[in-house]
Amino acid sequence: MKLGIVVNVMDSDEAGATTYRLAADAIKLGHEVWIMSTGSLVYNPDDTIGALARTVPPARYTSAKFLDTFKSKKAIEKWITLDDLDVLLLRSNPSVQRAWAQSAGIHFGRLAMRRGVIVLNDPNGLAKAMNKLYLQTFPAMVRPRTLVTRSLSRIEKFLDDEGTIIVKPLQGSGGTGVFLVRREEDKNLEDIVEAVSRDGYVVAQEYLPAAAEGDTRLFLMNGIPLQHKGKYAAFRRIRTGDDIRSNIHAGGRLRRAAMNDTMFALAEMVRPRLVEDGMFLVGLDIVGDKLMEINVFSPGGLGSAQKFEKVDFTHSVLAALERKVQYMKFYRRNFSNTELATL
Repeated sequence: MKLGIVVNVMDSDEAGATTYRLAADAIKLGHEVWIMSTGSLVYNPDDTIGALARTVPPARYTSAKFLDTFKSKKAIEKWITLDDLDVLLLRSNPSVQRAWAQSAGIHFGRLAMRRGVIVLNDPNGLAKAMNKLYLQTFPAMVRPRTLVTRSLSRIEKFLDDEGTIIVKPLQGSGGTGVFLVRREEDKNLEDIVEAVSRDGYVVAQEYLPAAAEGDTRLFLMNGIPLQHKGKYAAFRRIRTGDDIRSNIHAGGRLRRAAMNDTMFALAEMVRPRLVEDGMFLVGLDIVGDKLMEINVFSPGGLGSAQKFEKVDFTHSVLAALERKVQYMKFYRRNFSNTELATL
């Protein structure tokens, strides 16, 4: 299998990142893997899609060893043609990129898809999920009550109705710019809204008391909870001190996930839409009986799930990719890219 992966930047320092775990295991299994950044993609005069991409010599890598080699002189860098790939994984996160790069993976992914490459997650589905409004297209019962606006007066009324709310930017990730506001402490609300709205719309959301116990990230693959050897790919994040955020980048601690019927029910309720949008690998962030976020661009944390469950979930992901390639070749492209994404 020839596998390409689109990332934000080539020289990340996150050895444990899901992207590099997938790449290391794919090479270990004998696959050809090329990694490229959004800034290295190119549309050629001969109508082919290319990229300045990098790989490493065949070997048995851990994710850390892979990343060390990937950033060393041993790495192999050259211009490749994306049309020759079997699968292209879009794992660039638009919320942390410059404006010109935010949709680059989607646009070039569409072009590669038209040339017979399996592109995951499906770029047309990703285009619908460019910000947190994507969550609002799912059933109301799975998500917190939410207001999206730039109007201070609307947020003030929402706070008055709810008593306690979360305020955060519509575009963003990693817990950046997230505030907890209580009705009796609303004197800071104007300053908070002014700061958050500098870069766009403001999300005001009902506060879920269960958030005090942290959240659970559950991975879905092909629209259903990802399993390997009977274990589910999931982990808990617990906030520290008075920080309301449980994101790891915000100091959250990791714990083993305790799966329950509510989580499975939430996954089942969002499955039809995720399948319709061609979302192959997704991370659901669950608080209590609600979804706080659906991460479809670069869901991370498979390594954390593997640490607690003692199984290698990346093997299941790669096996699914292998099956999709086999279907594509056997059936002579009778499947659309969206169908292949969740087959």
